[in-house]
Amino acid sequence: MDDIVTSNLEDFGIFDRAELIRLLTAWNDQGLPEDFNNDGVHACLNTDSGYVFLTNSDYQVAMMNDDKLETWYSCFNCGHEGFKEDCQLTEDGCNDCLGENNV
Repeated sequence: MDDIVTSNLEDFGIFDRAELIRLLTAWNDQGLPEDFNNDGVHACLNTDSGYVFLTNSDYQVAMMNDDKLETWYSCFNCGHEGFKEDCQLTEDGCNDCLGENNV
């Protein structure tokens, strides 16, 4: 396996498949996050980080945040990543690169 990100379920280990079950159950019970496009949704595993997530045709990412399925954001300016409370995106960037988290 050469790819860091894979959607081949054969590459998912036992814990990855368990997380996938949590993701799919949350999707079934809660629906997708409100700002997440439902076109071309599929599961992926990042083999470096171990994160299991849903992605779509727009390359958005949804992951579990405790027991809730939420969008995972990436800042287009600085690359800062996180859930909404950690990566508050605006049209100018995120709270991190705009200095709101810098002391």
